[in-house]
Amino acid sequence: MATNRRSFLSNLALGAGVIAAAPLASCAGIKEESNLPHIKELTGKLPKMSFNMCGYAAPKLETVRVGFVGIGDRGSGAVKRMTYIEGVEVTAVCDTRQAAVDGAQKILSDAGLPKAKEYVNGDLGFKELCESGDVDLVYIATPWEWHVPVAIAAMEGDKHAAVEVSTAKTLDECWQMVETSERTRKHCVILENCCYDFFEMLTISMAQQGAFGDLIHGEGAYIHDLDYWHFNKPKDAQMTDGAYTKMWRLHENKRKANVYPTHGLGPICQAMDINRGDKMDYLTAMMSDDFTLKHRIKEMAQEDPFFEQFVGWDMRGNMDMQMIRTNKGRTIMIQHDISSPRPYSRIHMLSGTKCFAQKWPKQHIAFGHNVIDDAQFKELEEKYTPEIIRRVGEMAKQVGGHGGMDFVMDWRLIDCLRNGLPVDMDVYDAAAWSCITPLSEWSIANKSRPIDIPDFTRGAWKTNKPIDLSMEGAGSTSVRNLKKADSKGQLNVH
Repeated sequence: MATNRRSFLSNLALGAGVIAAAPLASCAGIKEESNLPHIKELTGKLPKMSFNMCGYAAPKLETVRVGFVGIGDRGSGAVKRMTYIEGVEVTAVCDTRQAAVDGAQKILSDAGLPKAKEYVNGDLGFKELCESGDVDLVYIATPWEWHVPVAIAAMEGDKHAAVEVSTAKTLDECWQMVETSERTRKHCVILENCCYDFFEMLTISMAQQGAFGDLIHGEGAYIHDLDYWHFNKPKDAQMTDGAYTKMWRLHENKRKANVYPTHGLGPICQAMDINRGDKMDYLTAMMSDDFTLKHRIKEMAQEDPFFEQFVGWDMRGNMDMQMIRTNKGRTIMIQHDISSPRPYSRIHMLSGTKCFAQKWPKQHIAFGHNVIDDAQFKELEEKYTPEIIRRVGEMAKQVGGHGGMDFVMDWRLIDCLRNGLPVDMDVYDAAAWSCITPLSEWSIANKSRPIDIPDFTRGAWKTNKPIDLSMEGAGSTSVRNLKKADSKGQLNVH
């Protein structure tokens, strides 16, 4: 399924409509047309691997020149975080809105950094950025429908790609990412920040060091009441200044699938060495009816005629869940609910033959029937906290971004690129974690029948090495513009 670059971009220009960046979006015209037989057909696809990107160390980049495509909420936050990382130059910013680009430029100016080159050249402005010689890494924070088109253009343009979650919406897109990354030998990194949250990293480290014994079961979720964000309408006629440009997130929730699986799944997969010693084998999925979204749309339409256009939409159900079995006989449960009035939770639970850990509603660890006390928990933190958290964890809390995990993620990516190290989350992770969306769609539509999960590594999972949390050969990247950091980037706690 190799993608011809010229025809790909030509077809994109003719048929894709507007590219916008969280605000790049043509979402007002999105129409989901599920091709369920095609999903089933693609589970058997097994193209020959041209190059194994797992464990691949790209040539070192002393300075990483970053170009941002999408300067919405996530994109602007990422621009700001990058201003704290030494060895980074933000050389390009792309959006369809000049105001968004101006906002990114102000972030750079406030940090005492040079202005970036601007790409505000219409719907396909990202294409020129990806073909330029100004960028080494394209950081993609667009609405979901444009993640893969921009990532493909970046890799074809000889750039690494870092893509916000979920990276892909279809199995075709998953394979496009994988095959393009292998052919170009450019990283396609999924920006799954939850893998770098502090408790998650602690449990991944514990799993790698045998504290859980044999892992048996894991649970993850994205349970988040998004009512405010779904109905935060744009104030301008172009529909570009709301929480989700052109109401794209509401449009996405017409799809009866787990449209956002990776926050809960990613850390579980890393703890279980998925794609690096084990693989996800098959899943079965189920979804409740919609008990709230249709009603909320109708209520909003009664208050504001703007929402009348959405009345009568057949929306996804409140709760969907997937049960996954791995090749080694482990099980994983993933839940997704963004329309019920519930407290936020990603669950993050790991159960092994020796240990149990769970983050929500309260983080706790047990080695038997009783949960350990605070003093014992602190002892575990002292023993198992990975080096990356010891190195930048406190600084990350100062910089911010979901409590610091966003900054840990960005710092780690840049440090890997600067030191010529393999990335923690490669293109096979991006594909495997994202493919849950179309696979769950098929299973839900077929009364929860099981469906195989493609092996994007084509058997290499048997010999691929687990992610390296030791920081060996890493950690040379310091932090700037932070008052409590010393010259080496270490937090000065004295």
